[in-house]
Amino acid sequence: MKAEEVRGLTADQLKDKLADLKKEQFNLRFQKATGQLEKSSRITEVRKDIARVKTIARQKAAEAKA
Repeated sequence: MKAEEVRGLTADQLKDKLADLKKEQFNLRFQKATGQLEKSSRITEVRKDIARVKTIARQKAAEAKA
């Protein structure tokens, strides 16, 4: 997911996307623990996507207050 795509989302969509990413992160961690994870790089991608969504959500909140 690119930052440009995330910037186009509304605050509610960002919350939904964040929840989906956290669920996916949990599932990936569970798969890793049970030895079923095929693509370990996906964990890193999801973690970075979560950070990206949180950062942009915080920027949008700061813009709304200013």
